[in-house]
Amino acid sequence: MPIDPTDRHLLTLLTENARAPVAELGRKLGLSRTTVQSRIERLERRGIIAGYTARLSEDYEKGQVKAHVLITALPKLAVRVETELRRIPEIRTLHSISGQFDMIAVVVAPSIGELDGLIDRIGALEGVERTMSSIILSTRIER
Repeated sequence: MPIDPTDRHLLTLLTENARAPVAELGRKLGLSRTTVQSRIERLERRGIIAGYTARLSEDYEKGQVKAHVLITALPKLAVRVETELRRIPEIRTLHSISGQFDMIAVVVAPSIGELDGLIDRIGALEGVERTMSSIILSTRIER
């Protein structure tokens, strides 16, 4: 789905603040409010904009412990593992990856103890062969 540079810039602005007023977006893009609105609607219709979400404040996030959990699944049970992982609300994102591991999950827990329990739950799922985790110390770039 090719898009033009103006749509790419609009998507960047929406990624930074999805609640930005259309008039403000128009000023930043050098376009009228109605033109920006029609571009947004077209991007939504085409499925390029799939939805909008809330981004949690840094103050709230500081109280959370985040980690990357690398997961190796038995090939015949990989779909089942993914289905079970979808049911765990502490998993923020799950990616299929290449290399020694099959998936990487970004997880969030209120404490180290709860993170430890979460990683144990993931490792105990039928079809999970092994896990390796790394606690995220800080986020340097988030877009």
